[in-house]
Amino acid sequence: MIKRSSPIFILLIGLLLVACSSGGQDGIVVQDVWGRPSPQSASNAAFYMNINNEGQAQDTLVEASIDICGATELHISTIDDAGVMSMQQVQEIDIPARETTALEPGGLHVMCIDRQVDLAPGDSVPISLSFTQAGVIVVEAEIREQ
Repeated sequence: MIKRSSPIFILLIGLLLVACSSGGQDGIVVQDVWGRPSPQSASNAAFYMNINNEGQAQDTLVEASIDICGATELHISTIDDAGVMSMQQVQEIDIPARETTALEPGGLHVMCIDRQVDLAPGDSVPISLSFTQAGVIVVEAEIREQ
């Protein structure tokens, strides 16, 4: 015997389908998170990743936090016309809508200052990333040789 569905049940199913169809379509997806091995003699470490904004609006990475670091900053490395490389802190990193922003060697990266433990290949390090729209996203960085 087939029973007639109640309007409330149909409404709930419709809302569930809408929620499922938009989930994964919008927002920040962080992939390929990694850092290089660093021995005790190196007090700093850099971490890299690809940040994909699948949303319709720009988001902004405003902070990163790593428990094994005395301080964590957002940085950019640049090379001037004379071939001299320099690094400086940036306050935020814009993540344009429908684009991927690469944090990579020689460019934007997350800088771990006053690293408290050695980083060996195969280790993983949790990194907390704070975005203006997406909020806090925690990712695992794999320690590897690029």
